[in-house]
Amino acid sequence: MTGITRRWLRGSMLLTAAMLVVFVGLFMYFSRQTYYSGVEQAIMSRFSAISGQLKITTASTVAETSQSRSLALRRMVEQFDAKDEFEFMLLDADGKVLSTSSGQTVSVEGGDYALALADGAGRGVDVYTSSASERVMAVTVLTPYAAEDVAALRLVTSLTLVDQVLRQRFVLSGAVAAVILMVALWSGLFFINSIVRPLGQVEQVATRIARGDLQTRLPDTPYNDEIGRLCATINQMADDLQKTEKMKNEFISSVSHELRTPLTSIKGWLETIAAIRDPEDENYRKGLSIIGTETDRLYNMVEELLDFSRLQSGIKLHCQKLDLVAELTDAALFMEARIHQEGLRLVYDEPEVMIPVLADPGRLRQVFINIMDNAIKYSLPGGTITLELLCDAQNAYVKIIDEGRGISPEDLENVKIKFFKGKNSVRGSGIGLAVVDEILTAMNGSVDITSTLGKGTAVCITLPLADRESAPQAQQ
Repeated sequence: MTGITRRWLRGSMLLTAAMLVVFVGLFMYFSRQTYYSGVEQAIMSRFSAISGQLKITTASTVAETSQSRSLALRRMVEQFDAKDEFEFMLLDADGKVLSTSSGQTVSVEGGDYALALADGAGRGVDVYTSSASERVMAVTVLTPYAAEDVAALRLVTSLTLVDQVLRQRFVLSGAVAAVILMVALWSGLFFINSIVRPLGQVEQVATRIARGDLQTRLPDTPYNDEIGRLCATINQMADDLQKTEKMKNEFISSVSHELRTPLTSIKGWLETIAAIRDPEDENYRKGLSIIGTETDRLYNMVEELLDFSRLQSGIKLHCQKLDLVAELTDAALFMEARIHQEGLRLVYDEPEVMIPVLADPGRLRQVFINIMDNAIKYSLPGGTITLELLCDAQNAYVKIIDEGRGISPEDLENVKIKFFKGKNSVRGSGIGLAVVDEILTAMNGSVDITSTLGKGTAVCITLPLADRESAPQAQQ
C-alpha cells in the first residue's frame, strides 16, 4: 500500500465512515423519537375518547356525582375494547391499581404516576422495561374531577412492534451506510490507483533518466489532466536532455577537433623551425607567423570556453552608464583590420548623438566582437558587413548585418542553444551565441536573429536606455 493510499484511507475514508456513523445515529434517534411520539399521541387520543365517553355516560344519569363517575370509570375499564393494544388501569391517590382492563392484579411499574403528580398539566409519560423484560410505554393522566377513590387513569402499551420496526430500520440504514462506504472505498481506490500507478511509472522513468538512460519514455496517457501533462513534460524533458546530450557530445568532438588542428599546426612548424638555423629564412618567419596566429586562435577558443563556464556558474556584471555609440565604434575599429584582411567591406555610419545605456563595458564589447566574428566567418570575400544603430523612447537597437551564407530555417530557432552547431557551421565551438544571449539577458536586453539561406543574416541587439526621459529622438 502506497503512502498516498494510506493517507487517503486515514483521512478521507475515516472522515466518510465517521460521517456515516453520525448520520445513522441521527437517523435512528429521530426515527425513535418519531415512532415513540406517535405511540404517545395514540395513547392521548385514546384518553380523549375515554373522556368523551365518560361525559356521555355520566350525563345520562339523574345526578352526576363522584360515585357515579367512579362507577362509570370502572365499567369502562371492564368493557375496554382495545385490550389487545392497551391495558387500561385506574389508580388511587397512592398510585396503587384499583382496576385493570385485563382483570389481573398488577403492580405499578415506571415513574409515570409520579411525573403526572409533578406536572402542572397532570400528565406523566414513561418508557421502561417491565418485569417481563418487555419494553412498554405508560401514560398517566390525573382525573380533573372527583371520582371517589379514583385519582388517575393509566394506559400501558407494548413497544415490541415499534422496537422491531426500529431494529429493521437500523439494519437497513446500517446496510445502506455499508454499501455507501464500500462504493466510496471502491471508487476512491480506483481513483487513487489511477494516480498512484502513473506516479509510480513517473518515478521509475525519472530515476532511469537520472541514471543516464535518456532513451526511456513514459507511455502516452489518454487523459489530458495534471498526470497526463506531467507525463508529457517528463517525456519532453527527456527529449531535451537527449538533444542536449547529443549536442554536448558533438560540442566535445568539435572542440577536440578545433583544438587538435592548431596544436598539430604548431607542433609541425615547431619541428620545421627547429631544423632551420637561419632566422632570416622565409620558412622560419612564416612558421613563427603561423604559430602566433594559431596561438591566438587557441587563446580565443579557451577564453570562450572559460566565459561559458563562468556563465554556467552565474554571470557577474559591473554595469555602468555608457555611450552605446562609443562602445560600438570601438568594437568596429577593433574588427575593421580583420574585416579588410578577409576581403570584406565594413559599412558603419556613426550617429552624432549619445545613446546612454546601462551595461558592463567589457561584456558589451564581447557581445559586439562575437557577433561580428560570426559575420566575418560566414561571409564570402567581397561581401559587406553593415552596422546600424537606432533607438526609440525606450530602447536602443544595434543591427549587425552580413551577406553571408545564411542560416537554414530548421537551424535558426536553435542557434542560441548551447553546444548547437548548424548544418552550415564553420569552425568554432558552437557556444558563442549562447554566451551572447546570456550576457544580454543579464543586462535586461535581448538578441534576435533573422536569416535567409544564401543571402545573409541580421542580428538585432536590444538594450534598454539608461535615461529614457533624456533619450534622443527616435531614429529610423
